[in-house]
Amino acid sequence: MANLVYKRVSTDQQSSARRNLVLDEAGIEDPVVFEEDPGTSSRLHPLQRPKFRELLTYARPGDTVHISEMFRLVRGTGHILDVLDVLHRDRLALCIHDGAFSAMDLTARHPRTGELLSTVKFMVQTLAAAGELQRDLQRELTYDGLRAAEAKGSKGGRRPALAGEAVADVRTAYLEGRSIAALAREHSVSRGAVRTAVADLLPEHVAADESAPAPELPVTVDMPGKVADFLRAAELDDAERASLDHGQAVRRGTGYTLRVTAVPAIHRQLLDRCQALDAAGAIPAQRKARREYENRVSTLAPPGP
Repeated sequence: MANLVYKRVSTDQQSSARRNLVLDEAGIEDPVVFEEDPGTSSRLHPLQRPKFRELLTYARPGDTVHISEMFRLVRGTGHILDVLDVLHRDRLALCIHDGAFSAMDLTARHPRTGELLSTVKFMVQTLAAAGELQRDLQRELTYDGLRAAEAKGSKGGRRPALAGEAVADVRTAYLEGRSIAALAREHSVSRGAVRTAVADLLPEHVAADESAPAPELPVTVDMPGKVADFLRAAELDDAERASLDHGQAVRRGTGYTLRVTAVPAIHRQLLDRCQALDAAGAIPAQRKARREYENRVSTLAPPGP
């Protein structure tokens, strides 16, 4: 019987030293290690992560999956229950070596029905909800801190390469006919920094024409939580990411719905982004969630000509 060790860190700046120490102290015999690329997000469903899928393909009935702590593998109740179902199907044991879940046998099933014991499911849901609450509180405190800093005149994000008098000099020189490339060399900044400083002076920046069509108005659409989890781990543009970040989570039993307010075009773009959830081999629950979102988006006004 093989011992399969799964490792993951959330960002490429994080160190795995503490987690490696926990696993080393466990004395696992002949471990076969599967480690995700640095920065693999916890928002990505475990069953869609490359190395965990590789682990499941490699595993044979009777093998044991080892992790340092539960949240290295899963995020939220839905992820935990999905993974436990797959481990039960493939007859794999799960050993957690640190954290709140380390003292529990999460694979315990009823001897006659084969279903996850109700006490195990209750503890999983309770501890997962506590972990999710902790992350939500951290996010809220971060948001409040940023708002407080902004109220004092501080702005988040990267400082502009050009500021103060330099911006005024660049704008004056641009109006006098200096090129963006020349100004970038003169001030030792990128051309993008110069374009940002003179954005409203560029030829393509024109006032809105009265004959232009009226802009789309934002609408609110309930996005299933499984779709939201997938999209948060995907590559999105700034407008799409902002729409998700400002969404309001509404609890639905053990899951949730994200109430997203955006123009219809953004909803259609987000729907396109999650097409992978409806592909062959996709997780049935995610496929169903994506189709629910598609049905809701399809009721929005069609794009203009």
